[in-house]
Amino acid sequence: AALLGEAQAGSKHRCRIAWARKDPARINAELLAQWRALGEVRHLAQGEFSFWTRPGLFAWDRIDAASALLTEQLPADLSGRAADAGAGWGFLSMALLRRCPGITALDLFEADARALEPARRNLENAAIDISLHWHDVTRGLPGPFDAVVMNPPFHVGRADDPALGRAFIASAAAALAPGGALWLVANRHLPYEAELEARFGTVRRTAEHDGFKVIHAREPRR
Repeated sequence: AALLGEAQAGSKHRCRIAWARKDPARINAELLAQWRALGEVRHLAQGEFSFWTRPGLFAWDRIDAASALLTEQLPADLSGRAADAGAGWGFLSMALLRRCPGITALDLFEADARALEPARRNLENAAIDISLHWHDVTRGLPGPFDAVVMNPPFHVGRADDPALGRAFIASAAAALAPGGALWLVANRHLPYEAELEARFGTVRRTAEHDGFKVIHAREPRR
């Protein structure tokens, strides 16, 4: 009502809806600008690490603990063309480039278009070729890649849906070069091992901490 001047609301089954009729003469332009600003790209810092981000993205205001665990496991000798599947605002990509100087090109794939601008800003000073793609990873990846890193989503609404992560794994396996490797972090309870073993010749868990697991898979099956 404060924005449009005329609005109604209702609730049922633990849901709330609102509807309004647009009247250009009554629109509160100042309030509209304030609301839009709430979703704009902004710069944050966590300790010595600073980054561009945007409200509403996954872990938008912090470094995700699972992703941080994954970066600690990445070998410094990873090299060649890499992909960040489900990149968000780009934390894994930023860490990958800091840790692995042999990476020569990096592709970021993210289904939420709002994440692309902060990710672009976070990587704009990279010394290698960076490509950002508004793309649903479950539909496949172009490849071939020498390495894929991911912290795949596993929620549909509030419910767990491991099928999302399994689809990410399948896409990564199909896009990896014969000698390529997948590095994945997930909640410990998520049942990804069967999918990984079906798609890769070698699968090993490299770390477990605070309910998360890091898995390294290589020798993608064809």
